[in-house]
Amino acid sequence: MSSALRETVGRYGIWSVGLRSENPARRTEIAEAAAELEELGYGAAWLGGSSAPGHAVPLLESTSRLTVGTSIQSIWQYGADESAAAYAEVDKAHPGRFALGLGVSHAKLADRYRRPYSALVAYLDALDAAGVPAGRRVLAALGPKTLELSRDRAAGAVPYLVTPEHTARAREILGQAALLAPEFKVVLETDPDRARALARASLALYLTLPNYTNSFLRLGFTEDDLASGGSDRLIDTLYAWGDEDRIRDRVAAFHEAGADHVALQVVDGGSRDDLPREAWRRLAALLA
Repeated sequence: MSSALRETVGRYGIWSVGLRSENPARRTEIAEAAAELEELGYGAAWLGGSSAPGHAVPLLESTSRLTVGTSIQSIWQYGADESAAAYAEVDKAHPGRFALGLGVSHAKLADRYRRPYSALVAYLDALDAAGVPAGRRVLAALGPKTLELSRDRAAGAVPYLVTPEHTARAREILGQAALLAPEFKVVLETDPDRARALARASLALYLTLPNYTNSFLRLGFTEDDLASGGSDRLIDTLYAWGDEDRIRDRVAAFHEAGADHVALQVVDGGSRDDLPREAWRRLAALLA
C-alpha cells in the first residue's frame, strides 16, 4: 500500500508519553512543546502510552505541518466505533495530519487480552466499515504476521523497542511502499556506567513483557542477555548513548537498514510525563 503518510513524517520524530495528558492544565505546555518540535524540524510527534485521537488535538492546533500519531492506542482500551468517531472528528479539523497508531498491548496490561492477532484483524475490519482510511493508520508490529498486516491493512508499521536488524527484516516483509517508523531510545550521556544505568531503569518493565522478550530472542539475544536488568550487549543495542558522533551513527543505522522515519525517545531518568525540551533541541542539532 502506497502511503502519503510516509511522505509527510520526515526522517525524524519524537516519541513521548509527556505529550499525552488528561490534565487540562498541561494543555498550554504541550502545545508550546509541539510548536517547538515543528520549528526544530521534526516531522512527527508520537504520543506514547495508550493514547487516543483526542490527545493529539493540542499539538495539532499549535502547529501547521507536524504529523501527530498515537503510538499506540490499545485496541482493548478503546472500541473500534469510538476510535473511528474520534478519528473522523480530528481529521475533519486537521485533514491529513493525524495518524492512528494501533496495537494489541500486552496480556499483563490488558484484562481482556485474548487472541490478539484475530482481535486486531476484527478491529481493522470495523475501522474499514466506519470509513477510517487504511492509509492513515499504522500498527505496532513486531512479528512477521503483524508486519504483513501492516503492509496489507495499514500505511505501515511503528515497531517499538527494536534494532536495525529488526528494521531490515521488517522492510523485507513490508516492501518498499509502506511506512516503517521504528521507535529508538536515546540517552544523552557519555559515561558508560551512567548511561547503562539509565537505560536499565527504563528497560525494566519491558523485560517483564513476553511480546518484547520473545522479540529479543528472535533477534539473536539469549536468556542470559535478558537477565539481571539486561546485558551490556542488549543495552548497547537497544539504546543509543555516547558522544554526538556515536548517537548520530546509531540513529543512521536504522535508516540504512530500511527505516523511513525514526521516532526518538529521550531517556534521562526523569518522569515519563516530563517534556525534555532541552534534550530535544540537542537531538535536533545533532541530527541536522
